[in-house]
Amino acid sequence: MSVTADARGRPAIELRSVSRAFGRTVAVRDVELVVWPKEFLVILGESGSGKTTLLKMINRLQAQDSGDALIDGQPTSAVVAHELRRRIGYVFQRVGLFPHMTVAENVAITPRLLGWDEDEIRARVEELLALVNLPAEMAPRLPAALSGGQRQRVGVARALAARPSIMLMDEPFGALDPITRDALAREYRSLHERMGLVTVMVTHDVLESLLLADRIVVMRAGVIVASGTPHEMMNDPRDAEVRKLMDMPRRQMTRVAAMLDDAKRP
Repeated sequence: MSVTADARGRPAIELRSVSRAFGRTVAVRDVELVVWPKEFLVILGESGSGKTTLLKMINRLQAQDSGDALIDGQPTSAVVAHELRRRIGYVFQRVGLFPHMTVAENVAITPRLLGWDEDEIRARVEELLALVNLPAEMAPRLPAALSGGQRQRVGVARALAARPSIMLMDEPFGALDPITRDALAREYRSLHERMGLVTVMVTHDVLESLLLADRIVVMRAGVIVASGTPHEMMNDPRDAEVRKLMDMPRRQMTRVAAMLDDAKRP
């Protein structure tokens, strides 16, 4: 469900004229971006467009060269970087589970660093495994014993462990097979709504962005070239290149519809 203007309140995330360069290569140039409470925002763009760099500026995995990043109105530069990251969930494509730790130990990392009581940690791990549809008997297993989809579920559980209000996701489902990817994406969207999260997800998959997002921003060459709801992006993109981008799922849907019509014919 989209976030209405009346329900927005203060921005959950605000990027003010942020820029980042790597040597002579400008990855992000003077970007302005606001993300609202409970919003599911997708940053869409091709490889090298700057979307991952922009995402990492939110939790200071990348520092901006200029401009300001704010969380709930507070500059991120005013918070110690590792403390900021413990308040923000982060999920990425390759998951990054610690191979020598069990599923339960991986999920418990941040609560343990925060000094939670062991009984509270145990209860939180059980709660989260159920939340991401993993049976309790998987808790003592090592990551090597899990499928790709199961590992990604553990990654989501770990990111949620310290009850963050913000989740950052960098191509979180890209390495999965299509069926698992679709199931996990729908499950996460449901979690986002039930928990009232702010989610910022990076992807290059146009259809995925249309199906999951409340709002899509499209990046190209380090700048945002379009922003709007999935309906707006499909029906009235002002940028010619974005229009071509959005034509792709339309063509795919037309071809599938044609095949279904053919199947109905005697």
